[in-house]
Amino acid sequence: MGVMDRALEALRAGGVVGVPTDTVYGLAVDPTNPEAVQRLYELKGRGSGHPLPVLVASLAQAEQIAEIGGVAARLALEHWPGPLTLVVKATVDMVVVHEGTLGLRVPDHPAAIWLLDAYGPLAVTSANRSGEPPVLDDEAARDLFGDAVDAYIGGVAPGGEPSTVLDCTANPPVLLRAGPVA
Repeated sequence: MGVMDRALEALRAGGVVGVPTDTVYGLAVDPTNPEAVQRLYELKGRGSGHPLPVLVASLAQAEQIAEIGGVAARLALEHWPGPLTLVVKATVDMVVVHEGTLGLRVPDHPAAIWLLDAYGPLAVTSANRSGEPPVLDDEAARDLFGDAVDAYIGGVAPGGEPSTVLDCTANPPVLLRAGPVA
């Protein structure tokens, strides 16, 4: 069984998967599985009150779980795939919905896109302990988390900086975290 098949199997079983993105190396889980999401918070060493963003494979996949219109749609068309997370109104019930919203992003990394196409949206966080700098590749993530992560997809995150986060539920949108997109 190849690494991508192991990753899909781990996600289906409620596991945590390490995945490279265009920004930082991440840890991903099924956003509809409460136990998997809780496990991700525990690995991270962070309380469950901190929202987890969701990676999607495309704008079309994003539109299946959230309202993407107006300024959010324009920004998605301009910056996806890429390092821009857009906070928008959720249209589905997922464990990671926070106050009716989801932070969505389409990563610009082939391994991440393959996984998202094959599995669907994934809740993610940077592969690091809360308050520590994020790691940039699978080897550093493996050194940090070992067997606590069920599968690691090999690769490097070339960006090295977390995504820009913009709350598009406000008018005008509010910058929540500065990042690569100005």
